[in-house]
Amino acid sequence: MSIRPEEKAAEVWEDDGGRTPKSGEGQEPRHLEYFAPKTFQIPELKGISARNIKEHLELYEGYVKFSNHILNRIQQTPKDEANSYELTLLQRRFAYEHDGMTNHELFFEQFVGGPGACAPDGPFLKQVTKDFGSFDDFVACLKGVAMTRGVGWTMLYSCPDTGHLIPHWVDEHHVGLLSGPKLILALDMWEHAFVYDYPTSEKKKYIEAFFANLSWIKVEARFGR
Repeated sequence: MSIRPEEKAAEVWEDDGGRTPKSGEGQEPRHLEYFAPKTFQIPELKGISARNIKEHLELYEGYVKFSNHILNRIQQTPKDEANSYELTLLQRRFAYEHDGMTNHELFFEQFVGGPGACAPDGPFLKQVTKDFGSFDDFVACLKGVAMTRGVGWTMLYSCPDTGHLIPHWVDEHHVGLLSGPKLILALDMWEHAFVYDYPTSEKKKYIEAFFANLSWIKVEARFGR
């Protein structure tokens, strides 16, 4: 009895989104490094422990690893009917791994150099005032988005057509990302971002710690690009 393509894929599917070759199966495939993990000089943070940052960075490196792994698997998998189901799973998984990688790079970069205020008369703060009335109201809005139930990301976008700032919630890493607006702030609200410092019932304390350590200089620079 023949094995259907979806059954074949289920047999070889792993959490990393790829297929483990059997020993001695053909020539060793070429592995390309499409992405490399970035390093971040993060100072001591207030309310976010060095242990949590260390564990979080290791998790980020996993997204880099599996982004490379999946792209290589896609390249190596024959593009035929027998492999179509596995290829579909790989393609869908890639968005999760890749966006998990890039979202974390935005997140960690915001701590480099320590907290810093944006220019008082700069274009970013002027847009904040225009859209939200005041900087305090703007931050309160972002904190409110961050309290959304479930895991995900609090994002701030800048719309290139109108200049407006758009706070937004993104489920997982890739579900709900906006197409077109530029991502200028990323707040990780997955529990791994604060699990060593706060229980899930106290994630509000983590949100406060994030904004206490945030470099608005980095956010402003992204807005101006």
